[in-house]
Amino acid sequence: MVYLSEKTIKGRKYLYLMKSIRLPDGRVVSLQKKIEKKESLKKLEQKYAKLFFQKEKEAHANFALKHFKINSIFNEDEIRIIEHMKVEYNYLLKNFSKEQYKDVFDRFVANFTYESNAIEGSSLTLKDVSIIMFENRSIEGKDLREIWETKNSREVMEKILKGKIKITEKDIIKIHKMLMQNIDKRIGYKKFPNEILGFSVKLASPENVKKEMNSIIKWVEQNKLNMHPLQLCSLFHGKFERIHPFADGNGRVGRFIAAAMLVNKGYPPLIIRKTQRDSYIKSLEDFHRGYTGNLERFFLKKYKNTFRNFFSSYLKYVV
Repeated sequence: MVYLSEKTIKGRKYLYLMKSIRLPDGRVVSLQKKIEKKESLKKLEQKYAKLFFQKEKEAHANFALKHFKINSIFNEDEIRIIEHMKVEYNYLLKNFSKEQYKDVFDRFVANFTYESNAIEGSSLTLKDVSIIMFENRSIEGKDLREIWETKNSREVMEKILKGKIKITEKDIIKIHKMLMQNIDKRIGYKKFPNEILGFSVKLASPENVKKEMNSIIKWVEQNKLNMHPLQLCSLFHGKFERIHPFADGNGRVGRFIAAAMLVNKGYPPLIIRKTQRDSYIKSLEDFHRGYTGNLERFFLKKYKNTFRNFFSSYLKYVV
C-alpha cells in the first residue's frame, strides 16, 4: 500500500510517495520516491510501480547480504539474484487470481511429481501424472504403486504450499506416512539397514536414526539465522539423504522437505529433473565425502532454473 508524506528539510517542504514493506525479521521499512507535483494516489502508484518493485527487491537483497554468511557459491551476486526471484515470486502470489494460481501450480505440482518419481524409476509420463492428478483416473497397464505415488504426492505438495509442513521430526514422519499411503506399511523410521544401489556411502544404522534426525533438525535451528535459506536447504538435504531414515521413499521425502524449507521462508520451491539424476547423485556422494560445494551449486542452479521455467514468464502480465 502506498501513501503520500510531506517532509520539511531546511525549511523547504517536499512531497514523497511512500510504500511500507515487511522484511524477513518482521521489521517494517518504508521505501520512498520524491514527487515533483501532486497527482492522484492511484495514478502515482501506477506510475512508480516498477520503481518500488525494484526498490523492494534491493531491500530484501540488502537484508540477506547483511544477515547471512557469504561464501564463494552463495556470493553477493548470487544472493541478489536469489532474493530478487523471491520478491518476484511473492509478487506473483499476491497478484494471481484464484484461477491463475490454480493453473500455474497445477502445472508446477505435476512437473515436480513427475520428475521426482521418475528419478526413483517411475515409468509414468508427464501426461499420465496429469491424468491421475487432475482427472482422478488410473492409467491402464501401469503399476498401482506408481499411481498411488502420484496421488499421494499431490496431497503432500498441497500441504507444503499452504505452509502446513514444518521441519520437525513429527512433520517429516508425516510426509513419509502420506507418501507411503496404500504403498508400503513400513511407516516410521527403518528397522533394518538399507542402502542405495550404486551409492558407495554407508548410511545411518537403524539404532542411530532417531539421534541423527534430531541432530540435523537441531542443526537447522542453530543455523537458520545466519545461513541463507537456500544454502541451509541444500546442506540439510545432503544430511538427510546420508541418514536415509526410512525403509523406502527417502529420496522423495527429502525433495519434499527441500520444497517445504523454501516455501516456509517465502522462496519458490525447486524441481530436480530426472535428466539430472546422475549429477544429483554425484553431488550427494561428494557431499558425503566432505565436498559440500557441489550440492550447494546444484541446488542453486535448480532454484534459478525452476523459477525461470515455471514462474518468471508471468511477471510481465502482473507488474
